[in-house]
Amino acid sequence: MKKDDCFYLGKIVKKYSFKGELLAKLDTDEPDLYNNIDAIFIDLRGNLVPFFVEKSQLHKSDLLRLKFEDIETEADAEALLKSDLYLPLEMLPKLEGNKFYFHEVIGYTIIDLNFGEVGIINNINDSTAQAIFEIDRNGIEILIPMNDEFIVKVDRSKKVIHVNTPEGLIDLYLEG
Repeated sequence: MKKDDCFYLGKIVKKYSFKGELLAKLDTDEPDLYNNIDAIFIDLRGNLVPFFVEKSQLHKSDLLRLKFEDIETEADAEALLKSDLYLPLEMLPKLEGNKFYFHEVIGYTIIDLNFGEVGIINNINDSTAQAIFEIDRNGIEILIPMNDEFIVKVDRSKKVIHVNTPEGLIDLYLEG
């Protein structure tokens, strides 16, 4: 399994018991969806290694208590601390309407209600306070904030996102 075929679920943050149990901090708005998983991929030195889950349950609000098969001691558990957790993309819950996963819309076309076709989404920058569509328009990069008020419609069948951006925003990138 390659990382490209998976999504980041969270990180193992600490040991829970002397029997090899671990606590993972999940990167999700719906941690209860992952309460009873059978297996998970752990990133060990750049390789995704499958681990079978004997038992998993939510611990507090965003922590998942995990007991893996063949991890029986504190030392076994210690070796997995700070490791990233991944699951196959097909395990992501399906989103509908104007909600989408960032990886899902790469390659979609952006069409602005006033401007017309803007270009193709080639990346989503989520390292800023607000995530930004990075759009390629014939070699010119156009940045549009991923603001719920701007997103009019997500058309998955046509791979198009319709937006309504403030007047002049797109033109800023084309002048000059």
